[in-house]
Amino acid sequence: MSPRSASVNEELRRRSRERLLQAAVELVSERGYEATTLGDIADRAGSARGLVSYYFPGKRQLVQSAVHRLMHRTLEEALEREPRTEDGRERMARAIDAILGLARDRTVLMRQHMAGLLQGEGFVQCPEQRRLAELLRDTVARHGSRDVDTDYPVLRALLMGSVYAMVLPNAGMPLPLVRAELFTRYRLDWELGVPPDAEAPGGSGDTDLSRFFATGVPAADQSK
Repeated sequence: MSPRSASVNEELRRRSRERLLQAAVELVSERGYEATTLGDIADRAGSARGLVSYYFPGKRQLVQSAVHRLMHRTLEEALEREPRTEDGRERMARAIDAILGLARDRTVLMRQHMAGLLQGEGFVQCPEQRRLAELLRDTVARHGSRDVDTDYPVLRALLMGSVYAMVLPNAGMPLPLVRAELFTRYRLDWELGVPPDAEAPGGSGDTDLSRFFATGVPAADQSK
């Protein structure tokens, strides 16, 4: 096989994997985890059903990778949106608002994701999860942490707990209250980030997820 052919095949494989990730997010958002089958995901992605197992060991791993992709691209978009800033407090506020915004706008999906994390396999170690961790670690460092290895897991735990509190059926906490607790914890002014009374880019009216699953193109660049 020539180098050109190998490159083309690799690009086709990447695109196929991206379509499966996007289809998983869309279908779980619409139907929930249990009502979504691997066959449904393959059909939505326009892929052969046997191809799913080539990329993912099972449905749980596929869905976790898909949600981690949505999370890290949403976070990336929030951190890099205009006006871009290196201010650590503003970046921490944007990070918090990005994750809480997903809990508010994609409640079914995030509820299913949190339930999956409580299963035996826990976190799925995948490229999407690693990228999400890198972004959150960088956020902690820019916020002024002197011990990122300690402070990053704390931020991750606080965000996970906040998402869980928001998506809990029939007892979910409102975003402003959860946000206030996190902003107090990190000594952030309420006006930083995207306050709840302001409309965030990619908010609840944004149903097109394709920009988060485009191969090799940062989500922040999709709208340019």
